Amino acid sequence: MRSLVAIDDSDPADRALSYAAEITAAMDASLTVVHAVDPAVYDVGGSEPISSRSDADQRLIVENIADTETRGQAVLESALETIDGVDAEGELLYGDPDVAITDFADQQGFDAIFVGHQGRSRRAEAMLGSVAKAVVERATVPVTVVR
Repeated sequence: MRSLVAIDDSDPADRALSYAAEITAAMDASLTVVHAVDPAVYDVGGSEPISSRSDADQRLIVENIADTETRGQAVLESALETIDGVDAEGELLYGDPDVAITDFADQQGFDAIFVGHQGRSRRAEAMLGSVAKAVVERATVPVTVVR
């Protein structure tokens, strides 16, 4: 069995990584840890909903591709260092995370996807979206959502 776990340097993603590693180890399977970078924008604010445009301007940052790749590679390396006893590798993906994750899973023939969920409010989810929800809707293999 080949499993994929998507991470984004959040607590729910860390829990998804731990759970995926535990399941993968128990099944003597392989695990690929992925981090999708979208150089257009990322959220550096907390988990509180964005309440105004100025709040959004302070939390959303545009970065160039080199910075995005460097940050993404650091997230992957850190994640891979935390798991032991599992045949694991990392992969940096590019583009909208839900599309990149599900397309990669399809193209590479993964059997399962693990993803963390932030548990944001409905308002914040409407503004920012939910990668976990979109992955569940797009995936062609079972998805385990870890909160």
